[in-house]
Amino acid sequence: MLKTFDEKLSGFLFVVILPFLLFFMSYYGFESSYTHFKTSERPPDFLFSSVYSYRIIPNYLSIYMTDFMEYCINSNVLLPFKNLLIKNGTPFYHGLFLMNTVFFILCSGIINMLLKFRPLDIFQNIKARRIVHLLMVFFIVMTQYTPSNCDTIALFCYLVGIVLTLKYLHTDRNLYFYLLIVLIAVSTLVRETACLNIAFFASVFFSMKESFMEGIYVVANFTSPFNLAGLFFSAIAAYFMYKLCADEESRLVFKRYLFFSLPYIVMITLVGLFWEVRLFLPIILTGALVACLDFKKKYN
Repeated sequence: MLKTFDEKLSGFLFVVILPFLLFFMSYYGFESSYTHFKTSERPPDFLFSSVYSYRIIPNYLSIYMTDFMEYCINSNVLLPFKNLLIKNGTPFYHGLFLMNTVFFILCSGIINMLLKFRPLDIFQNIKARRIVHLLMVFFIVMTQYTPSNCDTIALFCYLVGIVLTLKYLHTDRNLYFYLLIVLIAVSTLVRETACLNIAFFASVFFSMKESFMEGIYVVANFTSPFNLAGLFFSAIAAYFMYKLCADEESRLVFKRYLFFSLPYIVMITLVGLFWEVRLFLPIILTGALVACLDFKKKYN
């Protein structure tokens, strides 16, 4: 009984308390030269513009946590620490630390769970697992030289996605697959790293023996006259759609569309046949739509 208590206490100190202290030192032991979050009274405006505006969940959490810390400081709920808090940051910064700490500790707990989930023989030993765990924790803490309101939440979502993927792999229960889909949908509102859960799922379940593709056709695509004809047709059609664009704004939109479609085009090159021009049809049709639509902002 005493041994079990000692093991639980040791685990709690290692998984929760030690990461918390490391995180605390990284936020209050030195100041980042990368951002000025420590002196920002409220969440900065840039968090709600550009690419950051799509990170809805961490942005709103930042607002709520800032309000919470303002209330705690002004209402004397944290009276013994009031002067210390005022001296070492703003309500926004303290809220950022609190929010990131919660998700960081959750990440530590998930890492601990993953390392114990069907480990290789070499990691059956708890000492070996803790070395890896500590290394991962240090890596996370080291990245806090550029603190943000979304990184630890995104990391938490990613690690949960790994758990769901592994659970689905070893149990074949559809529940974990559906939960993973929901997680990916939600985590897209946290950070773009949500797509890495798709990558991890594909890396686990992708098999060359039972593949979802018929073969690799990159050589055939550039040697067969039929495939080359399909490529030239699609390229000429896309060029025609580009020339059909009446103004510079439409042409710019179509160029950007082709750029962001490069992963799709690369996959066609690798596992599709250029002769099957239908594969290029979405690009051609999008070009026609772009040529016909007005993308200039209207101000009333």
